[in-house]
Amino acid sequence: MTKVTLQRLSKVYPGGVRAVDAVDLEVESGEFVVLVGPSGCGKSTTLRMVAGLEEISGGTLTIGDRVVNEVPARDRDIAMVFQSYALYPHLTVSENLAFGLERRRTHRSLLRRLLSRDYRGAAQREAEEVRAKVQRAAATLGIEPLLRRKPGALSGGQRQRVAVGRALVREPKVFLFDEPLSNLDAKLRVEMRAEIKELHRKTGATMLYVTHDQEEAMTLGDRLVVMRDGVVQQCASPREVYARPANRFVAEFVGTPAMNFITGRVELSGADARFDSPAGSFDLPPELARAAQASGPWHLGVRPDTLRVAPAGGASDERAAGAPGQASASVTLDAELRLVEDLGDRVDLRLVLRDGSRWIARRPSSERPALGAVSVVLDLGAAHLFKD
Repeated sequence: MTKVTLQRLSKVYPGGVRAVDAVDLEVESGEFVVLVGPSGCGKSTTLRMVAGLEEISGGTLTIGDRVVNEVPARDRDIAMVFQSYALYPHLTVSENLAFGLERRRTHRSLLRRLLSRDYRGAAQREAEEVRAKVQRAAATLGIEPLLRRKPGALSGGQRQRVAVGRALVREPKVFLFDEPLSNLDAKLRVEMRAEIKELHRKTGATMLYVTHDQEEAMTLGDRLVVMRDGVVQQCASPREVYARPANRFVAEFVGTPAMNFITGRVELSGADARFDSPAGSFDLPPELARAAQASGPWHLGVRPDTLRVAPAGGASDERAAGAPGQASASVTLDAELRLVEDLGDRVDLRLVLRDGSRWIARRPSSERPALGAVSVVLDLGAAHLFKD
């Protein structure tokens, strides 16, 4: 197991395009870290610099105790799994798994074998070692029955397992995954997600994984690194990122459906704070009042699963029309229910507030208000305030 350290790591392309901007990150030995963000955020470029497939423009990259900025990819002792399977169609699964290992060992051991008194025996022992590694990898990934097949006879999920196995047989210091599940259908993505997590548990290997799918990131990573425009926005555990997003971008990106927002003005008066917006006005509870560092424009965010939806006027007892300084734990806003999306065990209720803001409330399937005017109840204890 090996630690990977990125210190002010940057990538600038010709023309001054800064794809990665001074990223600081420590991936502990045996840790599973996921780089996540929208297309063009710099996550894949960062991974490719770690792999040695992109030249580093600035900063320092350390794998283990060695600075590897100028070390060729083949000498970094890493293995990378790509979005494309890149299997050799004319080779069997067993031969695909062994190919990289045999090629690597040929260069390393040719001189040793030539100098050996028992050249044939040394070559045979080496071949047996390769076969043993292939068998162990196949057993770990459950692809032993497929070893004699060629890639054309495999499903997409089976091909992806072979691609992972090809990396596994090398027993590298670090595993790198660049959106390896993007070509699979939804069911296979869920299955392979679980298998990669189980692989990490079995091997205890250091893994750095790139994806644009925040659900995939949440379920896989020990820590998430959320990126935007080449800059790290937040680095924390999945639970921390979800419950305490560092800024509005993180709050919108992480979570399905995305967090709902209304924009208004916060007015501070001593320890009290009031939020005024076209969608509604109400006093903020103490924790949100403390979060508001100054009077001015702020964005109030609420997760869809923290909302309740009732018939219009059905939650009037919770309506925040009281005097300033008497903040309620919840407030009610007027809205129009435009659409109910049935997801089986739950429904997504698509709402439009008085100010035109479009919200989604996620509720159990048993809760199906009629389309039209409704009351939306916000739990302010679960709300967030963001300046930008």
